[in-house]
Amino acid sequence: MSTAYFRNKFNIYGNKIVIIFFLVIISGSTFIKGQNRSDINLPNYDDRWLHYGFQLGVHSSMYKLKYSNAFTSPDLASLQAIYTKPSIGFSVGFIANFRISEFWNFRVQPKIGFYDFRLEYIYNDPQQPVVDELVESTFIEVPLLLKVKSSRMKNSRVYLVAGITPMFEANGKKKRQNDDRLHTESFNLAVEFGLGLDRYNEFYKFSPELRYSLGVLNMLGNVDNEFSEGIKYINTHTITLYFLFEGGK
Repeated sequence: MSTAYFRNKFNIYGNKIVIIFFLVIISGSTFIKGQNRSDINLPNYDDRWLHYGFQLGVHSSMYKLKYSNAFTSPDLASLQAIYTKPSIGFSVGFIANFRISEFWNFRVQPKIGFYDFRLEYIYNDPQQPVVDELVESTFIEVPLLLKVKSSRMKNSRVYLVAGITPMFEANGKKKRQNDDRLHTESFNLAVEFGLGLDRYNEFYKFSPELRYSLGVLNMLGNVDNEFSEGIKYINTHTITLYFLFEGGK
């Protein structure tokens, strides 16, 4: 039941970001068709070995969890389920794009991301209220990505990206054994992949990009309390719509 709920909710929020992304792509494609064939912006842009820029991102993120053996024990008999709920957040950062070849780039995108992860604890007793647990996290992230591009079509290229992202928590949470909250680890590692559209404008390049991030580490902390006792494993799932801006000259 928890898995079905996870898929349902994540799809609702994730699909909104996907729809926005494709609306941006369609708008860009429509603009391309209306252009004059001779109107080529930044014709030598991709010959440079390094470009800098900045990025803005909006994401839908949530935990995926696995129950522990203690979840079915008599000690937790009152607990019916733990649901994870998606939340919206944002990120800001910089871009360093290195040219490898005509169709390959290596990208480093240091950024700071602001996340809310929500869990809902449902109890068998209908008189007992639902408990919402909020885990607020601020991560310093360093995506290391390979980018493969199509041939340039006038002022546009489509591309794919994939790579890994180390994530370091920046808000310095202190872990105390008597804390009445869910504790999570301060380091995460994610694998990422996505697709985007490079749009060459007169003075800069603009790229809407949709990317999926899957955390590969168990983020459950080592502080035992009522919030963590029924959980064995939690990892992060995030869908992000990025807006990337890189200088042209």
